[in-house]
Amino acid sequence: MTDTAGELNEQQQQRLLDVARQTIETYVRTRRVLPVEEDDPALLRPGAAFVTLRIGGMLRGCIGSLEARTPLIETVRDRAISAAAEDPRFPPVTVDELPDLEIEVSVLSPLRRAADWREIELGKHGVIVDQNGRRGVFLPQVAEETGWDLETFMSHLCRDKAGLPADAWKRGAALYLFTVQAFSSPPPGR
Repeated sequence: MTDTAGELNEQQQQRLLDVARQTIETYVRTRRVLPVEEDDPALLRPGAAFVTLRIGGMLRGCIGSLEARTPLIETVRDRAISAAAEDPRFPPVTVDELPDLEIEVSVLSPLRRAADWREIELGKHGVIVDQNGRRGVFLPQVAEETGWDLETFMSHLCRDKAGLPADAWKRGAALYLFTVQAFSSPPPGR
């Protein structure tokens, strides 16, 4: 297993961004899920991905899958709907918000269990912490966006995302690492 996310070319990235935007717009307006037709083998392979939504640079929704169970294009479509309508931190995206929506897709590499927390490279690795049936995940972009050091990053991951003690990452919690290929689309018309 490789430790890097697959490298999609610009056309493949744009296709996924277009599917995400069209899916969100259709779902917000009609509550219908668009079928996707695709013939690109790279987009038909099972893939794990997150879809992140922002308005004016502020988080508006982020939902993803950690395991590659469905074709990547379907994963992106389904996570786009989830980010727009099912992120428990936010109300569903409204029709009025659609023109201001920035969309980011993060395609994940396969997960790799870390033998030790010292393997984590901030800004390169996304991290999953897992202990006693509780699990939390941060994408690698979180470290870059917040400027947190490793201690702060991992403490927030354990406490805020997984509901574990802040130091669980040093005390036996399982850690899984992954990388992402992230790409985004500004709001329409910008």
